[in-house]
Amino acid sequence: MSLAVPNSPLKVDEIQGRGRGMVASRPLKAGQIILRDSPILLYAALPFSTQSLSSSSSALASSSCFCYHCFRTLPPSLQGDSSSPTVLCPSCPHHHFCSVACLSKAQISTHSLWLCQALSHLQANSQLLEQSLERQVQARFLIAAYNLANVSPSDFQILLSLQGSSDDDTIATAQFLHPLISSLCSLSSVNPHNGFSLELTSVLLAKDKLNAFGLMQPFSEDDDQRSVRAYGIYPYASFFNHDCLPNACRFDYVDGGLPGDIHNTDFIIRMIHDVPEGREICLSYFPVNENYSSRQKRLLEDYGFNCNCDRCNVESNWSDNDSVVEDNAEFQEEVMDEDQYENEAMVASDSDNNPQGDSNDFPHAYFFLKYMCDRTNCGGTLAPLPPHGDTPPNVMECNVCGKLKSDDDLDTDEGQDEVPMED
Repeated sequence: MSLAVPNSPLKVDEIQGRGRGMVASRPLKAGQIILRDSPILLYAALPFSTQSLSSSSSALASSSCFCYHCFRTLPPSLQGDSSSPTVLCPSCPHHHFCSVACLSKAQISTHSLWLCQALSHLQANSQLLEQSLERQVQARFLIAAYNLANVSPSDFQILLSLQGSSDDDTIATAQFLHPLISSLCSLSSVNPHNGFSLELTSVLLAKDKLNAFGLMQPFSEDDDQRSVRAYGIYPYASFFNHDCLPNACRFDYVDGGLPGDIHNTDFIIRMIHDVPEGREICLSYFPVNENYSSRQKRLLEDYGFNCNCDRCNVESNWSDNDSVVEDNAEFQEEVMDEDQYENEAMVASDSDNNPQGDSNDFPHAYFFLKYMCDRTNCGGTLAPLPPHGDTPPNVMECNVCGKLKSDDDLDTDEGQDEVPMED
């Protein structure tokens, strides 16, 4: 049975062999915003101990580099400024906020008194501090989920409705973390944990594993390993299935807008190219320039499935699946000339505007040329800016670095927060 997505040209439908997915309920245009989704839960991606951080991630060791409610990067003048009562949590020394407005909102939602006390206790728990970064971040998720059940029971029920099944690793993690979390129930007169069990903790961890999206640190050409500043659970974005040649991509503008604007953590999903009514709309769960074996490994380990999309079916037959050239700009010039790319585009247009529909030896060559960002260490995907009326978009934006690229290859360096967001 189909489920319409509010304020969106999408519906959630059962797709054979793929479970629930997003389907276009009417024809969609390149650049069209098809979903704006607000998180029901956010939590920091930091460990409780700096010992769990690698040297390349040491910049995240401080919990004061971003606001603990909206997750904007704090100005350097505010980072670690414990003398400012307007941005420091009044109950603990660990959490800073970008404004009085964010602090006030956090105290009744994402940073309640119980959650603050629970995080402070875990900050000093030697048993947890010895664990891996992944397990410490999972502890943060459970604290946030338990808190959500108290401050917003309806959102907690949405979390429980999302897909996810426990495996041996999830159960083992739950067996370790549940006693730690449940021992914090008496920290406040408000106890959000009545009825919570080891089984429910395991279920929550399974939901997190399959549905959490990372909010990334700002892009830098000097760093090829972008760190995650926070994770979020989004009620509708979680329904997008994966494809190694997606027809839509996600934009977020966490550092955009004004302090106190809670919508800065919203996801904006935009179409990469036109699709007809009834087509499944897919995202890529990671940069599309990863090679076949790397993609399959990540999907199996992180999401529990093997991908058999059109691209993977072609690449699985290559003699050397690890030979996908990472420098796509150079490789594309060797594969075909400009006229051939134009022919590819015409073929794609004739096939319901589906660039992955061709069955030659490298069906995604055109996709890489047109929709891959060429900025160093980026790996982002380009999507057209939202169209204005009947005028087709001719400028594309990278969903990682924000670089703008026109159809005639004239690049600009305009910032992310200057991009228009019209429907």
